[in-house]
Amino acid sequence: MTPEATPAHDHDEDGYAGPATLEVDGTEYDVHVTLLGHFEPLDGRFHWYGRVAVHAELHAALDGRKRPTRVTTPVGAADGELSDVDPWGRYRIAGVSTPPFPVGTEDTPAEIVGVR
Repeated sequence: MTPEATPAHDHDEDGYAGPATLEVDGTEYDVHVTLLGHFEPLDGRFHWYGRVAVHAELHAALDGRKRPTRVTTPVGAADGELSDVDPWGRYRIAGVSTPPFPVGTEDTPAEIVGVR
C-alpha cells in the first residue's frame, strides 16, 4: 500500500483515504478524500460516505451548495453527492452502491458483502 492511499481505519467498515478526482458540473478537481462504507442489510445496498479535504477552488465553485459528483480514486469510480460543509470547510460526500474503493478481502470478496 502506498503512503498516499491507506485504509481509513481498522474498524469493521471498509474505507479509503487518499487522492481522488471529483467531477462536478463538467469540471475536475484533484482532492484528498477520506471515505468509509458499509453494507446496510435493511435496504440490501452498500453505503459509502466521507469528507473531502478543504479545497478552495471547489468551495468557490459550489459555495456550500449540494451537487452531484463523480469521484475517481486510483482503484475505482462512483457517482455520489457533495453536501454539508463542516465548520472546517470540508464537504461531505456520499453514495450508494459500488464505492470508489475496494471492499472485502480475499476471504470476503465484494460480491459476498453485498456490493452491487
